[in-house]
Amino acid sequence: MSDEAPAPDDQAEVRPEPKPAAAKPDAPKPAKPAKPKRSLAKKIGLGVLVATPVVGLGLWIAIHKVEWLGPALADLGRSIIGNDAIAKLEDWAYGIEDQVNQATRGDEKPVARWEVPQVPSAVASADAPKALAYPSFSVKNVEPMHTSFAAPGDGVWVAVPDARQPGEPAPMFKTLLHPDAKRGWANVAVVAVDLRQVRLSLVAGKHEPMSKKPEAKAFTRTGVVAPEDLPRALAAFNGGFKTTHGNYGMKSNDIVWVDPRVRACTIAMYAQDRIAIRSWEDLEPTKADMVWFRQTPMCMFENGTMHQGLTVEQNTHWGATLDKDTVIRRSAIGLDQEGKVLYVGISEATTATAIAKAMNHAGAAHVAQLDVNWSYPKFVTIEPREGDASNPMVKAIIDGFEYGEDDYVKKPMSRDFFYLTRKLPSEVAKTGEAPKPEPSAQPSAEPAASAAPSAQP
Repeated sequence: MSDEAPAPDDQAEVRPEPKPAAAKPDAPKPAKPAKPKRSLAKKIGLGVLVATPVVGLGLWIAIHKVEWLGPALADLGRSIIGNDAIAKLEDWAYGIEDQVNQATRGDEKPVARWEVPQVPSAVASADAPKALAYPSFSVKNVEPMHTSFAAPGDGVWVAVPDARQPGEPAPMFKTLLHPDAKRGWANVAVVAVDLRQVRLSLVAGKHEPMSKKPEAKAFTRTGVVAPEDLPRALAAFNGGFKTTHGNYGMKSNDIVWVDPRVRACTIAMYAQDRIAIRSWEDLEPTKADMVWFRQTPMCMFENGTMHQGLTVEQNTHWGATLDKDTVIRRSAIGLDQEGKVLYVGISEATTATAIAKAMNHAGAAHVAQLDVNWSYPKFVTIEPREGDASNPMVKAIIDGFEYGEDDYVKKPMSRDFFYLTRKLPSEVAKTGEAPKPEPSAQPSAEPAASAAPSAQP
């Protein structure tokens, strides 16, 4: 055995087993460029931009379909931003609507809104078995306001019979006029009423006129036609502006709800059913004799002469704070020179000047504008429901006006209104003539001969 150490090559090299190498993480992929993100404000702004015209259009349609919606929104807006701001918004909106109508309906011709009989009949047939209890009444037809731009029947008076007494002479007539040669859809429906046999009454609404007077607060407002008058009620129509729109005076039920003011037209009732429509300055000396009164903006016509303000640009007297040239729905009340025939007008898409001229053209020498805007002007007849005189309902004198069948007769109205009742035959002979107020400061003029009414005894 050799003592020599083995050669290095002869010795087996013992090495520890290598540990497995730790797995290396994958190299990160290069990031893609981030897409720019719209800010929340931009998204909201875009949404508002898209939604505003849609919501606005929807609201505008709803306001013209849901009777209460327009007034509710307007009142809410007034409580937040004030009357003037809301009026400017309304003025702008009505201006846009009129521009759209002129662009889309510019070629539209006037159309009749009811059937006009060839020979209107004001009285019962000649073979009526009984004597008539009421006098006959007729109104002289007038020419169309624009002979080359009129609908069939314009200016022709059509009888509006008493639904409870169809065999008696009609106490009211209606006609249609188209006062605007640029707008075929603009019209004024005028009702003529025989004041010998019809009485005009005024009712405070459930909420208007607003009043802080103790006697007004203590009074129980019904907002409907007086129950004792319902059996003989013929029609009802809207009153004037809200109190906040000018503080125009009103008295009814021996209560002065709002004190009368100057620079206002006044519809006043006196004893024996005598009516006057004149400037307050002319009627103020007779204030103690007034049974009731309702004030409106300045008289549009007095003694057949149109108020000069209706020719002045940007005059807002006949629209609260709306411009007089704003094309909107309006209403008016008028009286002939003799005080024997009452006229009530309801318009569609007219300026203040247009409805004033239409009322005068129909026969009114004295004219006062009543309420305006889509929801308020309306004239309805009061008739038995399904032949039941004890269960009355109302019908619009012309289509296109939103109303409920129970308005005025069962459903309380929020605003003041007028209504018409037929007098008893024994009362007809007791009717006096209209009072003679002091002459107006404006030059007087006789009404046009073509518009002269005729009340036959």
